[in-house]
Amino acid sequence: MELRHVRYFLAVAEEGNFTRAARRLGIGQPPLSQQIRDLETEIGARLFHRVPHGAELTEAGAAFQARVRDLPHLAEAAIHAAQRAGRGETGALRVGFTGSAAFNPIVPSVIRAYRRRFPDVELSLREGNSLDLVAALRDDMLDAAFLRPDAVDLAGLAIHDLDDEQLVAAVPVAHTAARNAALPLATLAGEAFVLTPRDLGPTLFDAAIGACHDAGFEPMLGQSAPQIASVLAFVAAELGVSLVPDSMRSALIQGVVYLDLSDVRRSVRMAIAHRRGDLSTALRHFAGAARAHAVQRA
Repeated sequence: MELRHVRYFLAVAEEGNFTRAARRLGIGQPPLSQQIRDLETEIGARLFHRVPHGAELTEAGAAFQARVRDLPHLAEAAIHAAQRAGRGETGALRVGFTGSAAFNPIVPSVIRAYRRRFPDVELSLREGNSLDLVAALRDDMLDAAFLRPDAVDLAGLAIHDLDDEQLVAAVPVAHTAARNAALPLATLAGEAFVLTPRDLGPTLFDAAIGACHDAGFEPMLGQSAPQIASVLAFVAAELGVSLVPDSMRSALIQGVVYLDLSDVRRSVRMAIAHRRGDLSTALRHFAGAARAHAVQRA
């Protein structure tokens, strides 16, 4: 049974007349009558009584009408839903982010712009370290992730660089260097460094250690912290100093001062990652928005 047969049947049933129904459908009356006869043959029952001034539903026709009355609307709704999904306007998108990446202005800007453009896409967010996010991408628990890609196994993933942030020093407000805008990293050689353990955050850990080596000293590792927020909390508590991405300046932690490094330059990349070959329209829109925002900031 074709959907057009249902539409023809409903037009005749609503008009109660083959001629008026044919005019409404924009076809000739004889072809319409033939289509109805074909439908009756397929069903195996008469659907209409032909009367002098039109057509009346048989008992079988009334039963058929009750079941198919909404089919054209359902078909149109299904087509519309498929078209919207094909354009990436509906569905779900699971996005991860690292604690430090969340402070980069690109991340909230992309999420905000995407939600405004695609309000009917169910967007769920998950925080984790880069290693966890990569594992979640591979296990199809996430569709995309904002992360620090250096020192992480990225096999099977597509990576799009979004920003390259300089490391800055985070020191307690009472530190003797806190009144300056910049300092040589070498002046912190005798300080305890508060860092996230390498097995949780290899990119930031390696960048911080590398910067200290560039400045000519081996850093003394102090209290470790599982997240960037706790790193800064420990710095505020005067448990040591740290090196963090420049975007962390927006984390206005009372008791922490951020200083540029005058003697070394080390940076950490921030990127968006997804499974290589994932052709989801919603994902393409999201990753495209991230790249566009990165270009605007460049």
